[in-house]
Amino acid sequence: MDNRKLFKTPFSREYWKTALGDFKNLRIMVFAALMVALRIALKPVGIPLALDLRINAGFFVNAYGAMVFGPVVAIFAAIITDTLGYLVFPNGVYFLPFVLTEIAGSVIFALFLYRTEITATRVILSRFCIDLFVNVGLNTPIMWLYYRMMMGKTYALFDVMRIVKNLAMFPVESILLILVLRLVIPPTQKLGYVYSGTERLRFTKRNVVTLVSLLCAGAILGGSYLVYNYNHTSLSASYTAQERFQKNTEMTKWAGEHLGEESEDLVAIIESATTRVGLNEIHYDLALYQLDRAVLLEENVTEESVRGLSKSKAAAEAALTRIGSATAVTEKKSGEHRTIEIHLDQE
Repeated sequence: MDNRKLFKTPFSREYWKTALGDFKNLRIMVFAALMVALRIALKPVGIPLALDLRINAGFFVNAYGAMVFGPVVAIFAAIITDTLGYLVFPNGVYFLPFVLTEIAGSVIFALFLYRTEITATRVILSRFCIDLFVNVGLNTPIMWLYYRMMMGKTYALFDVMRIVKNLAMFPVESILLILVLRLVIPPTQKLGYVYSGTERLRFTKRNVVTLVSLLCAGAILGGSYLVYNYNHTSLSASYTAQERFQKNTEMTKWAGEHLGEESEDLVAIIESATTRVGLNEIHYDLALYQLDRAVLLEENVTEESVRGLSKSKAAAEAALTRIGSATAVTEKKSGEHRTIEIHLDQE
């Protein structure tokens, strides 16, 4: 087998046999150890670009190392980097699933850059896949699990700021990585670690088109999600305690005006409040309850606290007995009441 062979794609048995064989190459393993140490040392180092925008210097080392030792060694290098990196620079509570993002980023770089002719297009595509599939697609649900299991808090899936940051960083990181690889490949090639030159690492008009096209595709995907998320996320999920009390009280009064004498001990609880892009209205789903004041006294609970409950807490409150539901529509900007429909449960 030709030890200097380049592959057009990673989809061959020989490619993976070569990548696995790097475990037997002492020079490669020493190089991998050096890259792991360098990545750990650079974990806290970042290049500031703007407010709350910075490039972690370790990603250059990650790409460089994966280019040399391939996807198989990259998996183990990523595991060691994540574990030792936390021990050296602890940040929060150690959470094992985060190692998946380290592994995924390293493997993607390797699949695009290892044992192949390295081009600007490959570098751009590798960075795009990491920003989209790892930093947004994979890291976000892991963050959700981390907040839920370790902190007892909620974390918005596909956080808006995470999408915007990765879109903003993608072109900058791609261009910088191309420049860095153009500097480090020639000496690395002389040492016999890589077998591709920098002839196709020049930034051409075609690469500009690729970069802009991917940026637009990312923006379209991100924008589509934001519209979907805006249309399907309940506004009530972000209410403060005071806002929830005020809104529930407002809806209780409105529903009471339609029920007349039956509304003396009525409590309306907002279960969801949704709107859509371009529409000047908010749709409310309400749960209607009958308040038992005797139970309030027994529990030593105030009426105000009960009227400010959320959907789940209201359903578990002994002083409240569900008597029906309602749907209401208000204007988004003015808050003016439009329509309300009340459905009382059959006795």
